Amino acid sequence: MRAMVDAERAANAARFAAESAARLATEESKKKAQEAKAEVQRTQAALEGARRAAEAFKQDAERLQRAADEEKKKTDEAIAQSEAARKAAENSVREATAAKEDAEKRLREGIQPVLTPTPQEILAAQAKIQYQENLFHFAVAGRAGGGKSSLINAFRGMSNRAAGSARTGVTETTLTVGRYPDPDERCQHVWYDLPGAGTIRIPDWQYFNAQGLYVFDCIIVLFDNRFTQTDIAILLNCRRFKIPTYIVRSKADQHIRNIVKEMGYESDDENADRSLRSTLSMAAREQLVDETRRNVKANLAEANLPDQRVYVVSSSCLRAVAKGEQPSRVIDEIQLLNDLYTEAQARRVRHESGGIST
Repeated sequence: MRAMVDAERAANAARFAAESAARLATEESKKKAQEAKAEVQRTQAALEGARRAAEAFKQDAERLQRAADEEKKKTDEAIAQSEAARKAAENSVREATAAKEDAEKRLREGIQPVLTPTPQEILAAQAKIQYQENLFHFAVAGRAGGGKSSLINAFRGMSNRAAGSARTGVTETTLTVGRYPDPDERCQHVWYDLPGAGTIRIPDWQYFNAQGLYVFDCIIVLFDNRFTQTDIAILLNCRRFKIPTYIVRSKADQHIRNIVKEMGYESDDENADRSLRSTLSMAAREQLVDETRRNVKANLAEANLPDQRVYVVSSSCLRAVAKGEQPSRVIDEIQLLNDLYTEAQARRVRHESGGIST
């Protein structure tokens, strides 16, 4: 009986030992499992940290690369711009050098540069002559000593000694622009006496721009003995600016007397052989007109300018016509006044209809 008890006790002890061992093994397994799980989690966390670090590094690397690429692009663009600027500067230097050499060559050949006024220069020139839209502005231009002042006085029906007349003289007396309204207030004309071209102060090729001729409504190109390059330059510039021009040869009475003397008639006595004097005067007049027109036509053709009428006048006869008189020795005085006033009237009509602007 005792043996059975002992056996049962031994069995219980063994079972207890087994159960204890099993519990210990289970707890150890759980512990190891938890430790393994924790290790896995740590490993996963480490891997995730490494992945994130690698991603951050990659992003930083990409950002740095983009920044480097952008800097390189800017550097390349700056280099390209610098190169373009260098080439442009070199081209500008070459063009300026070529232009300078061409200008010097043209000057040596007698070809003067073309000057274009700026808008500010045009406004300044208009202010200088007191330009008004409701008036017609006639400018008389030409070389010094050509009789511009006398011609303006004649256009206004005034003698050279009359009060308010343009000053005249043997030498060049006009050094600034003279402004002379028509004495008839109903006549909306203003005459301008310009300094003579060819003077020391005004070189021939600068004459047109220096005097602001580009703002006038009409320009009378006056010459005395010969048609010069100054006159050609004025006509060329007027053509560029579409300004009407009238070529006038002055002092016709003096030239006719000189030709008569060259024909052998020496007497200044008005009563000496009037028939011969009249015959010679008519011949001299025809010679003067013919020579003048042939000379001007040749000069215009040489300058590639179209032919245009030349008016041969004397101031005394023109003054009489302007005053409404009928002088006997008229050449082109009546036609000149008619053409000038017709041009002025046509311009006024175009202006009122909005056809032109200044």
